Amino acid sequence: MSKGIGRTISVGLAKEATRGTAQSSATYWLPWSDLTLDEKKEFVTDDQAYGIIEDSTNLTQTKKWAEGSIQGNVADTTFGLVLYGMFGGYAVTGSNPYTHSFTVGQSAQHQSLTVFLHDPLSGQDYSYANGVIGKLELTAELKKFLAYNGSLMAQSGVAQASFTPSTTTENRFVPQYLAAKFALNYSGLQGTLTATGTAASTVHVTACSINPQTNLKVGMTVTGTNIPAGTTVAKIVSSTAYDLSQATTGAIGTQTFGPAVIALKSAKLTINSGPESQDVLGNLAPADFLNKEFSVEGTIEAIWQNESDFKTQFMGATPLSIRLDFLNSDVSTNPEIYIDMPKCTIQELGRSFKVKDLIYQSVKFKAVYSAPDMLLAKMCLVNTTSTY
Repeated sequence: MSKGIGRTISVGLAKEATRGTAQSSATYWLPWSDLTLDEKKEFVTDDQAYGIIEDSTNLTQTKKWAEGSIQGNVADTTFGLVLYGMFGGYAVTGSNPYTHSFTVGQSAQHQSLTVFLHDPLSGQDYSYANGVIGKLELTAELKKFLAYNGSLMAQSGVAQASFTPSTTTENRFVPQYLAAKFALNYSGLQGTLTATGTAASTVHVTACSINPQTNLKVGMTVTGTNIPAGTTVAKIVSSTAYDLSQATTGAIGTQTFGPAVIALKSAKLTINSGPESQDVLGNLAPADFLNKEFSVEGTIEAIWQNESDFKTQFMGATPLSIRLDFLNSDVSTNPEIYIDMPKCTIQELGRSFKVKDLIYQSVKFKAVYSAPDMLLAKMCLVNTTSTY
C-alpha cells in the first residue's frame, strides 16, 4: 500500500462475449479526467422493539453492486466501446477508414462491458462484469476538447492479478472541427433532397415541386444546372416559391439541397437509457442491469443574427433535423464523430440582453423518433479500427 494521486489509476473496458461474464483483459485503457467506481450496498435494519431505547440491533446487507462515472475527452478509437454500450445497436461499413454506426438497440439489454480498474496504490486490481452505460453527456465548448461524462453500473468487483495497462494512440476533437448542420427533414440533412422548379437568370424560383415552407430552411445549400457555387436558400416565399442567394446563370432543372451550417458557441447532448438493476430473490447481486426508455436531449448556444436560424422553427413548431459533426481535418485519415437526429423539437429559446455584451441565443431541444426514417438518433465514428 502507498499514497499517491489519481493519475496513477487506470480504467479499461472490454466488450463482453457473454453477458455478465467478465473478459480476462481490457480491449482499451481509457484516459480520464474524473473517475469514480465505488462498491455499493443496501441494508435492511432490524428496528424492532427489544425493551431498549436504541434504534436498532442489526443491519443485514440485502444488495451489492458497483456504480460510478467516467469523464474524459472523446477520442476516435476507445470511445467506440462507450458508444456501443450506450446505444446497443452496431454496424460497420467501409475499409480503412471504417464507419461505425451506433443506433438504438430495440431491447432492454444493450451491449454489456467489463470494466477494469488498475490501482497500484492499493496493490489490488479489479474487474467488474456486466457493466452498462446508463447516461452519456457530450459537451463541446470553446478552447476545450470535445468531452464526455458517462455513468456506469456493474456487478461488484472481483479481485484480479495486477493488470498492465497500455495506451492507445488515437486522435481527439477540438471546437474548430465542428460543423453544426440543420434542415427540416433527414433527406435535407443528408444532402439528398431534390426538387424541380423554374428560374432563368433570376434569384426567384417558382413552381417548386416540393413545398418550400415545410421542406426548406433559409441557409440550406442549393446546387444544380446554372446555379452558382455557394448558393443558398435566401428566403421562403410561398408553398411553391423560394429565393436564392445568387441569381441563376440560365434556366435551371433539378435542384439538390444540403443542410444549413450555423456557427455555434457551445453544444451539450444528454443521452439516457434509464438503466435499472434487475433485483431478484435468492441473490445478493442483481441478475442484470436493464435499460428502459431511450432519450436524447440537447442545448446549443449561437449568436443572434436572425430569426430564421432557430426562432422560425420554434414559433412554428416545425421539427428540425440536426447533425453535429466533428471532422478532424488535421489527420490524413480524417477521423470523424457525428450524431444525426432526424426529428428534433425546440422546447425553449431564450436571449439575454446586456448593455455591453453580444446577444446570444440559447436553444433547448429534444429528439423524437422519426417514423419515416425509423430513427431517433445515430452516432457514427470514423476511424481505422476494423470492428468493436
